[in-house]
Amino acid sequence: MKLGSLEPPPLLKLGGSVVTFKDKVETPNLQAIRRLSREIADAKPPSLLVVHGGGSFGHPYAQAYRLAEGYTGGRMQLAGFTRTREAMLQLNSIIVKALNLAGVPAVGLQTSALAVTRAGRISSLNLKPVLGVLRLGGVPVLYGDAVLDLKQGFAILSGDRLSTALALKLGSRRLIMGVDVDGVYTSDPKVNPNSRMVRELNVHGRRFRAILSGIRGSRAVDVTGGMKQKILEVKDFVSKGGTVLIVNALKPGNVGKALQGLEAKGTLVKA
Repeated sequence: MKLGSLEPPPLLKLGGSVVTFKDKVETPNLQAIRRLSREIADAKPPSLLVVHGGGSFGHPYAQAYRLAEGYTGGRMQLAGFTRTREAMLQLNSIIVKALNLAGVPAVGLQTSALAVTRAGRISSLNLKPVLGVLRLGGVPVLYGDAVLDLKQGFAILSGDRLSTALALKLGSRRLIMGVDVDGVYTSDPKVNPNSRMVRELNVHGRRFRAILSGIRGSRAVDVTGGMKQKILEVKDFVSKGGTVLIVNALKPGNVGKALQGLEAKGTLVKA
């Protein structure tokens, strides 16, 4: 994808567990959102693309109406599809407003108006609005969303899958994933105190399968698979030369350091 004179931007994915309280429906974590907005502003990246997850805005409705299974019939499910999209628009607006108040020229873009899937995988993704914002010096802000699907009516397009697709199509080399733990662990650190953090994870290494088998999905309402699915989503991007840094975005300074290329505690996923 041609960016003209622009360098491919790094991508910052902010997880739903960071920007919302996942155990409280439609409750944004305003303190974290505002702090992260200031960190992004202070880091002053030459260009940037932000994607955020759904957390307590998108996941409860997607689960209640079984949207990940596709359209099974009935007005109630279609109403759930609409409600999920409306909730995600609301969260996107909150994040974009906070970024602009911090001095980041953020522009919200509706994912469901740009992407169409087929059996849950991205079939088409209109990048013209994204490129237009980048060329103006703005920061596009997209999000995981409920989108139309050519085979099953509709599907959930996760922020992780969207981030990886954008990175590949734009030729980006770096993807920073802000989550609610310090990185990838050998097992769930919230359950097992003896779990060890993996500082570097080689997706083609001998330990990859063993580590992946120890990772569990999210314990909160999450229709997109949690940490294990994140690793699987970024594998293709990493295999093609990209690097992924997974950091705890709830700890002040981590995202700012990562954007500046400084050492930030986390897991580096590479090939």
